[in-house]
Amino acid sequence: MQSTKQAIFKLGDESYGLDIMNINSIEKPVPIEKVANSPANMKGMIWLRGDKLPVYSLRKKFGLEEKQADEDTRFMVTNSNGITIAYEVDKMEEITAFEGEDILDVPPLVKNKDTSYMKAVIKSNDRLFILMEIDGILSEDEQSRIKAMLV
Repeated sequence: MQSTKQAIFKLGDESYGLDIMNINSIEKPVPIEKVANSPANMKGMIWLRGDKLPVYSLRKKFGLEEKQADEDTRFMVTNSNGITIAYEVDKMEEITAFEGEDILDVPPLVKNKDTSYMKAVIKSNDRLFILMEIDGILSEDEQSRIKAMLV
């Protein structure tokens, strides 16, 4: 894999990266409106600059206990599978570039349909980061249910 610039964020104690070319903006939390019958990992909808966006909890996706938003919580607004969506993360850490030699393939042992969000692993300065595949985060069911809510 060639060099890449990643937005590094935290969920619990783990660090993840998302290619900055996939991020429209990084926002402080705003009030979330609950939506009945939404996918389990969806927290609700927000209004951002006149647009209604679904808010998706990556904590829930990864089986972490939910926590109240605090001063570090951020929404990463991105486009995933044709849906403009806000992914809630615990903390944005940095934007950093990684060289090809730091980027490793996802080990075959952990590759399956439930880990389709994993694009690669980065080992840099004795730290590990999971690079996210933007179109692998939402399941097909989540995609269709969210799209139906946005109509």
